[in-house]
Amino acid sequence: MTNPRKGANSSYWGGIKEAISTSIEGVKLTLDHFNKAISKERRQPIGTSHEDYFTKYQEGIVTMEYPREKFPVPDVGRYKLHNEIDDCIVCDKCVKVCPVNCIDIEPVKSAEVIGTTSDGTPKRIYAAKFDIDMAKCCFCGLCTTVCPTECLTMTKDYEFSEYDLFKLNYQFSEMTPEEVEEKKRLFEEAQAAKKQAAAKNTEAKPESTGTAKPKFRPSFKPKV
Repeated sequence: MTNPRKGANSSYWGGIKEAISTSIEGVKLTLDHFNKAISKERRQPIGTSHEDYFTKYQEGIVTMEYPREKFPVPDVGRYKLHNEIDDCIVCDKCVKVCPVNCIDIEPVKSAEVIGTTSDGTPKRIYAAKFDIDMAKCCFCGLCTTVCPTECLTMTKDYEFSEYDLFKLNYQFSEMTPEEVEEKKRLFEEAQAAKKQAAAKNTEAKPESTGTAKPKFRPSFKPKV
């Protein structure tokens, strides 16, 4: 019969031996990386588009000293939204396509063209309100896709965190409340003047006399 106490002792000392050997291997691995970090070139802030991004810095110090050092942001990245209000025609397409309703617009119509955008598109609507709540934004980029004048874009700014969520609601309209009321009043006056002119033209139009001619209806008989 085998001695159970002897088997227990052998497993006990075998475990200690394995723990010591694995610890030694771990220390060797740590020292190896430490030596490579000292001897190798320190990582530079290059972006994923760089040809040596996945091959150049496989060894050495790879930690970036943020925020003093930052990785380049890709041009196609989806980050903070920005609206160039001078090029906005207040078409409301971005509001309709937004899946989370983070864009709020209040349009004020004008009776005439109020200007043109950078691409020559005429502007006929004032933006009394154009707010983007980045706390709701899901960064899908659909609003930038449907924008006809490309005034709505996603910038490279990804550092806009706030302690107060209300500070993430960005306002792009440059109109004051007094200007909004003035533009509304001018549009109402223009519409009233247009209705009065239409009424005068209707009254001045002479009434037609005589019997109305019957409309010609061609006879059609299907062949049997």
